[in-house]
Amino acid sequence: MSDYSVLPVPPMSIRFDQAAGTLSPAGPELTRRMSDLEGLFLDQNAWRTAVADGDPIVYSVVSSLVPEADRELPQSITTIQPGSTGGEFWMTKGHQHPNHQGEIYLGISGRGGLLMFDGTDTRWVDMTPGTIGYIPPGWAHRSVNVGGKPYSFLAVYPGGAGHDYGWVLEYGLGQRVWRQDDGVAFGGYFAEASS
Repeated sequence: MSDYSVLPVPPMSIRFDQAAGTLSPAGPELTRRMSDLEGLFLDQNAWRTAVADGDPIVYSVVSSLVPEADRELPQSITTIQPGSTGGEFWMTKGHQHPNHQGEIYLGISGRGGLLMFDGTDTRWVDMTPGTIGYIPPGWAHRSVNVGGKPYSFLAVYPGGAGHDYGWVLEYGLGQRVWRQDDGVAFGGYFAEASS
């Protein structure tokens, strides 16, 4: 937590620069490359090829100074680059909150979607600038860029909720989001994968 404010966090203002996709004062930053998304794309051969062919940055996250601590409300801006691997749109890793709590995402720029899964039911919310996507407690979720430009969104979430990325590797997200000539297509999550 050394990159965050020291607890308790005092009242503060946080500057949101929509055009730049930044928060100020700035907190931790995270960059996820294709190699960080092992096991998430159905076509593992296409994933390995993408890693070997420059290991591109798939998404980045900038956070405010508000810590991921119980009863705090951290904020972050995620920017997913446009692209697809094996026909699947580029996406975040996706996660489940071990301490089931809700959160909200606000579309800033580009065109994306919010894929949610409660273990049985899958839901998709189209995300464009100005759209608020609500994630109820207990729903695993991932964001997907379905456009031709970077897709950015602001997340506000309970600091004590935690992030379980392994849950998605084990249980999936119910559907996969595929590039299609006329837009977006959805398909089963655990289809026969390429090895």
